[in-house]
Amino acid sequence: MTLTTALALVGGLVLLALIVQGWLSTRRAGPRRPDVQPDAPERVEPGLGSAPATGDPADEPALDAAPAPPPPGTRRPARLDALIDALVPMTLESPVTGDFVLSHLPPSRRAGTKPFYVEGLDTETGDWEQPRAGHRYGELQAGVQLASRSGALNEIEYSEFVQKVQAFCEAIGAMPDFPDMLEVVARARELDGLASPLDAQLTVTLRSNHVAWSVGYLQQVSQRLGFLPGALPGRLVLPGPEAGAPPVLVLSYDSQAALADDAQMAAVRDCTLTLDVPQTEARHEPFPTWHRVTTTLADEMDATIVDDQGQPVTLHAFDAIGRELQQLYAQLEQLDLAAGSPAARRLFS
Repeated sequence: MTLTTALALVGGLVLLALIVQGWLSTRRAGPRRPDVQPDAPERVEPGLGSAPATGDPADEPALDAAPAPPPPGTRRPARLDALIDALVPMTLESPVTGDFVLSHLPPSRRAGTKPFYVEGLDTETGDWEQPRAGHRYGELQAGVQLASRSGALNEIEYSEFVQKVQAFCEAIGAMPDFPDMLEVVARARELDGLASPLDAQLTVTLRSNHVAWSVGYLQQVSQRLGFLPGALPGRLVLPGPEAGAPPVLVLSYDSQAALADDAQMAAVRDCTLTLDVPQTEARHEPFPTWHRVTTTLADEMDATIVDDQGQPVTLHAFDAIGRELQQLYAQLEQLDLAAGSPAARRLFS
């Protein structure tokens, strides 16, 4: 081999090494992508009713749809509760059928931002329930929710509720007994004042330490931990322990990236993980789940866990949050609003 040939060979090898190095650098700089796997069937986030949640309270299926008997293991429709509802007895001259009641219900059971419900006392079972076709009811009652995360029931909302119930009673021949507006509004403000300090939603942000993540990679890592696609773009949910229950955890990321045509090219550098404390029973250990999922995702995706001020969340901080949460659970129970109870889920929504 001549000296010229040897130098040409060495030069070629150097050029090839530079090309390979440049290709590797380009891959490292791009968003992390998921491993190739067979396509899985699309899953939908569990909602409050039979239809997926849309994020609009006015679309809550349980309020405006005739309830059917829930299958075993499914959370039952909301029930009126004197603790969080202003109740209106409706006297009937004689029993009425569920079909008759359903045909005259207001098209929307909502007064402003507050839901209201109509229940009947089943003549056979003696149970109060939302009216169902094929059943007969000897008594009826309506109730409007006194407070929610939008605030306390106000005079305008209560007046709207009274108008709708009055029209319903006239249509079915019932006599309503409305409580005094000032007393109802005062109760609503008192309940809101007690509940607001106990309304806790724990949120941390996972921020990439180096390269961005592709949306597909983020989805793949999360789904290995049990997350399912949510009803809204940029939302993944960890389902609750019972069918129809609110999700235990919600993972959120850039909705615009979620809508990109190519999920492998759309890149995000952070996401948030939220635990809505009043929505899940303490016995299901939602806080340990939140902590475990957060740290697992941070490890797998090479991310730092930060708070809403951008400060890293330490193990000591997680321990402190856990201790405060135990006190919060106890306070909720003292008010008969235990986390995950039907009343708590409705009040803190």
